[in-house]
This record gives sequence, C-alpha cells and structure tokens, in this order.
Amino acid sequence: MAVEVSISSTPNENAMKYTLNCNALDSGHKTYANAEAAEESPVAKALFAIDGVTQVFLMADFITVTKKPDTSWGSLEAAILDAIKSAY
Repeated sequence: MAVEVSISSTPNENAMKYTLNCNALDSGHKTYANAEAAEESPVAKALFAIDGVTQVFLMADFITVTKKPDTSWGSLEAAILDAIKSAY
C-alpha cells in the first residue's frame, strides 16, 4: 500500500504536521532534536538529511517537522514528502 500524506499547518509557523495513512510509531511518541539522536528512526534520519530541518516529532499516525526560521516551506516540501514516503 502506498503511503498517503496530508499536510496541515500548526500554531508554530516553523512546524508542519504530516498525517499518514499508516502508523509513524507503534506506540508513544518520539522527539528528535538532531540527526545523531535520530539514528534509530529511518524516517527521522531521512528528514534530518534535508537542509533546514531542525526537529522531528513522531506520534501515532503523524510526523511534525520543524524548520529553521529562515528556510521556506516551499524549498522543503517535496524533499520532506519524498523522505516520508520512502521510509514507509
């Protein structure tokens, strides 16, 4: 089954929520503040490979990605979607 992702804004203008049609995590939640911490998570590791990503939060069926304030979402959107879809 192909992963479907819907994007929604959050109260933080530097964070976007990516809701999946599958589980991002089996249970609980995880916050990754850098690439080194994300080694255990293929999707978080792939997201940190994108220049401008500063934090990744995983919970149930969604992922929240936080970016640097001076980076535009337009320059990140395709790469984030590709990273998420390739990880699941």
